[in-house]
Amino acid sequence: MSLDEIRQRVARAEAETGRAPGAVTLIAVSKVQPLDRVEAVLAAGQRVFGENRVQEAAGKWPALMDRFAGVELHLIGPLQSNKTRQVVELFDAIHSVDRIKLARRLAEHAQERGACPDLFLQVNTGEEPQKAGVLPGEADGFIAECRALDLPVRGLMCIPPVDETPALHFALLAKIAARNGLSGLSMGMSDDFEQAIAFGATHVRVGSAIFGARAYD
Repeated sequence: MSLDEIRQRVARAEAETGRAPGAVTLIAVSKVQPLDRVEAVLAAGQRVFGENRVQEAAGKWPALMDRFAGVELHLIGPLQSNKTRQVVELFDAIHSVDRIKLARRLAEHAQERGACPDLFLQVNTGEEPQKAGVLPGEADGFIAECRALDLPVRGLMCIPPVDETPALHFALLAKIAARNGLSGLSMGMSDDFEQAIAFGATHVRVGSAIFGARAYD
């Protein structure tokens, strides 16, 4: 599916749910995609991209940013505490802040640098033991702790369980965000981003629907 088609679907979902045009940011998930595919999407005008691995992004994006102006890079995968300095320098937003140790490290580097990427706190809405993210019952406290560190908490992120209706998880994330005064909702991927938009998503993460199947080694 072409980038234009995905953009049209996002715009249609915005209109159908009474959202303002442009209310939703489309993040093109470029992890493990061949460079020629990424360059083609850049050439088509896309400027917001998502990466899962810090090292992969560091090896790929600085050169691309030199060639294509205005790129905005979002980390959507897990972040190790020892990679925080590199992430703060390379990324514009981090969607996977999931523990207080990580938040403290980010705050330290942000203070040193005088700036910090926008942060989305990951909530494990399905309470899955193998998945990162704070539990829903602990989300309010975690949000408060991050705010106390003077971190720029913009919103929340979730990845619903693959075998459950995503709408329930989108609704839960939106409820937690609303009661904490957060407007950002990073939710929805290739198969369910329109449904996520209906529940208030401000950022949707779309990979295979734009780039095709991922080229794993």
